Amino acid sequence: MPQLVPYAFDGFVEQAVFLADKPFFALADGTVRRMDGGETVAEALPAGLVCARADPYAPRLLCGGEDGRIVAVDAACEAQELVSIGRRWIADVAAGPDGALGFAAGRSAYVRLKNGQLREHVHGRSVEGIAFAPKGLRLAFARYDGASLWFPAMDTPPVGMEWKGAHMAVGFSPDGRFLVTTMQENALHGWRMEDGKHMRMTGYPAKVKSWSWSAKGRFLATSGAPAAILWPFSGKDGPMGKAPLELGTRGDTMVTSVACHPGDDIVAVGYSDGMILAVRFADAREALLRRGGNGPVTTMNWDRAGRRIAFGTETGEAGIIDIAG
Repeated sequence: MPQLVPYAFDGFVEQAVFLADKPFFALADGTVRRMDGGETVAEALPAGLVCARADPYAPRLLCGGEDGRIVAVDAACEAQELVSIGRRWIADVAAGPDGALGFAAGRSAYVRLKNGQLREHVHGRSVEGIAFAPKGLRLAFARYDGASLWFPAMDTPPVGMEWKGAHMAVGFSPDGRFLVTTMQENALHGWRMEDGKHMRMTGYPAKVKSWSWSAKGRFLATSGAPAAILWPFSGKDGPMGKAPLELGTRGDTMVTSVACHPGDDIVAVGYSDGMILAVRFADAREALLRRGGNGPVTTMNWDRAGRRIAFGTETGEAGIIDIAG
């Protein structure tokens, strides 16, 4: 049976993640908590935390604040300021190769290069989401009416990938063949990188606020429906002409968070009532990991071994689930 170690914090949990196999929780109040045989607290952003993302290249959590600051919290739970641009809301942050850092604030996409140089591209409308390509220093940012691709180390303007509407988050497939955005409307949009072919993924009753690529990049799992919706991306055309998998269906209870297992075709599914299931792709077999709680699940992440899940909720409930018991 799965074993749950619960925690209770004072507010919204923005990110729950493992750094060097230790569980960390980033809260909207600007604190980051390491729960490892006790509680260690980093006062990362006292003015308030807007976004937090794990760095795939180093054991640290990148946190963006309401005061224009980006702070890194390492595995020792020590905070270090990386960037300060004045009183501007940091909408999103991402780590790139060779120590690069990308972030979005207002109408600007920024990249801080390895040498410390800060490059800025000002767009006509607000920049919402930001992501680095799997290989090379190529950045994508989500914006109104599409996304843009930028090589910030080169003196060339970003290349536009157009589609009408407000695009809120952006990400590359693990193999770099596709670019996908979430939209203000209840949809995803995608482009095939080799030729810019469009991919439209619709039918959601709510906005997609959580997504996760499967271990081999064959599926993109998403929230925004009463089931986890998994779009197939293994073929040349991605999900076009193919039906998605629907896993963990629960009537009218909405999926609010998804996290694919790091090695197996399994997805953790978190719901608006706090329940968490693990579901296998092949046969839709479900395992109950958490019965529920007082608020929607906002964040989930597996550890490197794929044995434990860290999770957090809107109401400050959080915990570690050991699926092996």
